[in-house]
Amino acid sequence: MQIHHFSFIVLVTPLGTWKNVSYHLMARFSYLHMKYLFFSWLAVFVGSWIVYVEYSTYTELCRGHDCKNSICDKYRKGVIDGSACSSLCEKDTLYLGKCFTAKPNSQVYSGSWGDLEGVIKCQMEEAPHYDLGGDMEPRKEAATFSKPTKGTSVEKFREMIFNHLKAKVGDQANLADLATQVLSIADANKDGHISLPEARSTWALLQLNEFLLALVLQDREHTPKLLGFCGDLYVLDKVPHSPLYGISLPWIIEVWIPAGLRRSMDQWFTPSWPHKAKISIGLLELVEDIFHGTFGSFLMCDVSATNFGYNDRHDLKVMDARYIVPEAIFQEEIRQQRCDVDEDCLYGADCLTSCDLTKHRCTPEVTRPNLAKACEALKDYILRGAPSDVSEELEKQLYACIALKGSAEQMEIEHSLILNNLKTLLWKKISHTKDS
Repeated sequence: MQIHHFSFIVLVTPLGTWKNVSYHLMARFSYLHMKYLFFSWLAVFVGSWIVYVEYSTYTELCRGHDCKNSICDKYRKGVIDGSACSSLCEKDTLYLGKCFTAKPNSQVYSGSWGDLEGVIKCQMEEAPHYDLGGDMEPRKEAATFSKPTKGTSVEKFREMIFNHLKAKVGDQANLADLATQVLSIADANKDGHISLPEARSTWALLQLNEFLLALVLQDREHTPKLLGFCGDLYVLDKVPHSPLYGISLPWIIEVWIPAGLRRSMDQWFTPSWPHKAKISIGLLELVEDIFHGTFGSFLMCDVSATNFGYNDRHDLKVMDARYIVPEAIFQEEIRQQRCDVDEDCLYGADCLTSCDLTKHRCTPEVTRPNLAKACEALKDYILRGAPSDVSEELEKQLYACIALKGSAEQMEIEHSLILNNLKTLLWKKISHTKDS
């Protein structure tokens, strides 16, 4: 019998070494765990803060419920009346949808009115700081609907309308026709009579630049159609595509995107170039219509993509006309503005005059005409994707347009030449296509 001897080798690790390894692993795990918890709580904190800020901003800006309650309260008391009052306050067939409000005093919502889709705009509290026209009714009076007063005849109301329009756009030959159109709108129920509540609603609407411009451009279709009103709440036809270009993103994504990247992204989401050409022609035609138009000249004081849109036929539409103002009223008001530097003489984003340092008052003439501002807004939009056979000439014309200085009256011939050249160049390229 053989006896087998087995040898066992036992590796013995000192107890202290195991303790060190265990301690190291636990410390590492604890560090990672604490790091994970820290960044998790940081993300929760930042996210909660952003949600709180956005919610606070939303509740501060979007006050459509308050606006509706205020309007309907005055309607039920017989202070105001209009074609949209019954639907808004009694039948509940006029709904306020998504909020697009950018400033608390001017509420903007998508809306539906029976089978119609529209945009609902409602005025709240005070008007913007810069009030155009010394004869314009203060916003607080329009809000209380105190004019016209009880006992005012239709002829007296017509005179009020005529004088108001004259103060805004100057002494034009056909103001009487415009006043007649306002009276037609005032008769909301089309019964052949204008009640005092209807007159008060109409007078309040006349204080608004956007409503005034819609009247002036009624035949040109650059502004959405007025569907109805109640007090100074009014409903406009929906413009399917807005803003002029760009993409709408959820706010939680929007806050993290750098401005430069956002501008590039906006340029990616645009219509085809022939469609962009037609939309651009529409903006040039708008400039043409409000320069020495039927009812005087207007200044475009905020020519940004957010203020314009277009319909399914790619016809340009003005989305926000609050900063398209009568030139005569602008000049009258800006003269009273005290200044130390030119920047003190800025209204909106684009209407800048110079400062007369001897008087410390703003001069009345804007430094850039409407056309130059429109071309600057269109430059990147229309040059991107432009056909090679027109790209060079188009760029040349646009930069000549952007370089225009002074008022349009001072350079009327050059202004008209550049405007016509741009329209002709674009039309020539798309006239043979279905896009025209």
